[in-house]
Amino acid sequence: MIRIVSVVVLAMVAAATIVLAVVGPWGWIIPAVALTVPAVVGIYDLVQRRHSVLRNYPVIGHMRFMLEAIRPELQQYFVERNFDGRPFDRDIRSQIYERAKGTAAELSFGTERDIDDAGYEYLVHSAAPVEPPPEPFRVRIGGPDCTRPYDMSLLNVSSMSFGALSGNALRALNDGAKKGGFAHDTGEGGLTPYHLGGADVVWEIGSGYFGTRTDDGHFDPDQFADKAATEQVRCISLKLSQGAKPGIGGVLPAAKVSAEIARYRGVPAGEKCVSPAAHSAFSTPRELISFVARLRELSGGKPVGVKLCVGSRVDVLAICKAILAEGVGPDFIIVDGAEGGTAAAPLEYEDHVGLPLTDGLMTVHNALVGSGLRDHIRVGASGKVASGNDIVKRIIQGADYTNAARAMMMAVGCIQSQRCHTNRCPVGVATQDPRRARALDVADKGERAYRFQKATVEQAMRLMASMGVSDPSQLSPHLLRIRLSSTEQRSYAEVFEWLASGQLLAEAPESWIDDWRRADPDSFAPAGVLNRR
Repeated sequence: MIRIVSVVVLAMVAAATIVLAVVGPWGWIIPAVALTVPAVVGIYDLVQRRHSVLRNYPVIGHMRFMLEAIRPELQQYFVERNFDGRPFDRDIRSQIYERAKGTAAELSFGTERDIDDAGYEYLVHSAAPVEPPPEPFRVRIGGPDCTRPYDMSLLNVSSMSFGALSGNALRALNDGAKKGGFAHDTGEGGLTPYHLGGADVVWEIGSGYFGTRTDDGHFDPDQFADKAATEQVRCISLKLSQGAKPGIGGVLPAAKVSAEIARYRGVPAGEKCVSPAAHSAFSTPRELISFVARLRELSGGKPVGVKLCVGSRVDVLAICKAILAEGVGPDFIIVDGAEGGTAAAPLEYEDHVGLPLTDGLMTVHNALVGSGLRDHIRVGASGKVASGNDIVKRIIQGADYTNAARAMMMAVGCIQSQRCHTNRCPVGVATQDPRRARALDVADKGERAYRFQKATVEQAMRLMASMGVSDPSQLSPHLLRIRLSSTEQRSYAEVFEWLASGQLLAEAPESWIDDWRRADPDSFAPAGVLNRR
């Protein structure tokens, strides 16, 4: 309201000076021009729909674009910093913005990376490349116990709740997903109308059971069955832990728990909303697997999966043993990397708890392969996926498909101002302030999300074709190489250990045998660990 009043007052003063310039001394021409120009710019900024920054900050918002035009590095330092305080790769950020706008995403003069540095990774291209397929690849989600499988895109919207993001941001993401035919994960904040705009939805259920909970905070099977029957809900994701804050639950401050959010989450309005660290519906791997089977039955046979940030390999193996013991299992597992976070977690957790996506992904993939379960369980990768290169690398490391949160936020206008936790997001993406959220035009930003996903998946398929690969199943660790030093580089197949199908059941390798023995299907606590107290 203040910005509108300011522009209106400026316009009125400008009009008055124009009148004085016409009927009075010629000296009024200078102030008339000086006031009319910003007034016209301000009015245009308020009515245009392309730039959210200008809708929230008319006239002065142009300073951001001036910095960008003068020197991109200034914009990066003063305006666009990474969510964790470190610079986000400028090449990748430029790709996201350009692809979202539907323009070219190339940079002049090649890479800015030092390819001689240890840790540099690259894909192996083929001397006999193939043509990319005419249609994007899809991944069939649904094991032997699933009666309503779903074909997942290679890149989808990762879990972001209503509360973390504004309703307009979620509507834009859903519009883009609907147009592009990719999935939209709800996050643990409940299934809301902002997620049900027509796109395929992955309904995430966390330890707070928001949207499907009893008055005392436990899981409500009747509410779940009713909402899971919604046509747009294609998959159910049971969240054990999140990459940004593994081992703790989420907190939504009382000031942000509006009546609308309280209604969708099933919690009191105006009170702090806390998601417990652990689930109350189960406490052991075997109970977890039984609960997954129950959710599948209640949902009418839809795919049900588990999402987690990997901490202990023993825990992953315990889940595998529980699946073998019960004879049922999840249809998919989403591995969340510890790299994530949009100011929703303590810094110590973001920096020091949980495995990075690469390590967690390969751990889960190898555990499933070694247990003989990989053929029936699909694996999703979530964590800093922003380019076609990321998609291909994650598939090589063990994933079947990927999810992106940060990149999707940037596609709908996020400028990484690091104001997510203050409710003062300048572009209306991560705020519950309706005046700020109004700046985000749903139609325009939905189109941007669609264009970004489409271009990124097309680039992933183009990369695979350049590698001589006509189907993602042909990708192997031999096709991703890493520089170990200035004089040595090797493939992932040589650097890392890859288990054979059923190897853990037949004869576990020396490096896995201790964890395999300690894994207990009836306990998440590593067997054989002494209590030091």
